[in-house]
Amino acid sequence: MQVTETLSDGLKRELRVVVPASELNERLTARLGELKDQVRIKGFRPGMVPMQHLKRVYGRSAMAEIVQNVLNETSQKTLSERGERPAMQPSYDLPEGDQETEQVLAGHADLAFSMKYEVLPKVELQDFKGIKVERPIAEITEEDIDKEVQGLADSARSYATKEGAAETGDRLTISYVGTIDGTPFDGGSAENVFIRIGSGQFIPGFEEQLIGATAGEKRTLKIKFPDDYGAAQLAGKDAEFAVEVSEVAAPGELAIDDELAKRLGVESLERLKEIVRRQVESRYGGFTRQKVKRQLLDALDGVYSFELPPSMVEFEFGNIWNQVQQDLARANRTFADENTTEEKAREEYRQIAARRVKLGLVLSEIGDRNSIQVSEDEVSREIQAYVRRFPGRERELLDMYRKNPQARASFRAPIFEEKVVDFLLELADVTDKTVSKEELTRDDDSDTAQA
Repeated sequence: MQVTETLSDGLKRELRVVVPASELNERLTARLGELKDQVRIKGFRPGMVPMQHLKRVYGRSAMAEIVQNVLNETSQKTLSERGERPAMQPSYDLPEGDQETEQVLAGHADLAFSMKYEVLPKVELQDFKGIKVERPIAEITEEDIDKEVQGLADSARSYATKEGAAETGDRLTISYVGTIDGTPFDGGSAENVFIRIGSGQFIPGFEEQLIGATAGEKRTLKIKFPDDYGAAQLAGKDAEFAVEVSEVAAPGELAIDDELAKRLGVESLERLKEIVRRQVESRYGGFTRQKVKRQLLDALDGVYSFELPPSMVEFEFGNIWNQVQQDLARANRTFADENTTEEKAREEYRQIAARRVKLGLVLSEIGDRNSIQVSEDEVSREIQAYVRRFPGRERELLDMYRKNPQARASFRAPIFEEKVVDFLLELADVTDKTVSKEELTRDDDSDTAQA
């Protein structure tokens, strides 16, 4: 086999590979020798089929198999010998034309093809100790815990049917049909649903217009959807809802005590507050982690600059762009609704794709250089936590991830990334800063650029 480099431009490589027909035929003879003891051909005893007959029957398909093996072997062997890591799977320019292909498959011509690929860039690691990160932390007060417990108590509150008009705080059982210009719209109808006046669960104006309603009453509510409503086809539209009230129920007495805790499956109010505190701390801790990670990735993005493999950027952009289009279609929105154009959106998301590829390469290099690994147990725990979100399908999903290495890898990558982030935070200059809960939870509208 002869390999000649025909292109070396930046990260792009192209090799011309020629495999002599003699080598292909040697492989073919060996392969047919294996088949001789395996195949069953009418008129011949097992293992006694003449080689020429085998070649006439199986030669073409066996040679096609050999050509595919040559491509795979060439890729692995050549890249190993050259000490290069491909950014994506190499592509091949194989012989063109039926006649040339038939000559190769018949063993009469050399196999000549081009192998094209891009190599991963070399990433020179910087001193991580120079990275400064400010860790925002929100103070969790007893008032916060009491508010959360109050919400739990409110959700567990009992209601009793009452006579008379509905008041703020009452729970109504209603059925409704929403229309715009007399035509019902998707998602605008429901039967026998609960609505608590004053809860703010429905669009503004809906609950307020039910004050004073009684069981069995029918009302027509006039509503204007907010201009920023999630469904673009409804935003800013005037609508009418034909509502029928089947029950009005008054809330029972709200007592926050040990009995409440027991109704919620906890032995005491004190224990309930402990559980709530951990949940609140975990929730706000997630926001802290997100902000710290974003700062860290921003710092790395500013420090590193190197050529990126175009194929990786294009692949990442394709994934992002497909998601963007699906999200727009699901919300029935256009780029104009987002105050942009498709051209500008493409440019923006391509920059995001490039950032993600760069940071992915940096984090990967940091992890490899520092022997950061993800164990099979860690991957299995993550998968088990995921499949528990699909009751009844756990066994099916676990079996699928067990058999599909690529699917398992989708869980390994984010675990690896988080471990690298933890490693960097141990070396970086991290200072804590107390902030309000509003500031901590505010969306900075910035791409986190996960690898």
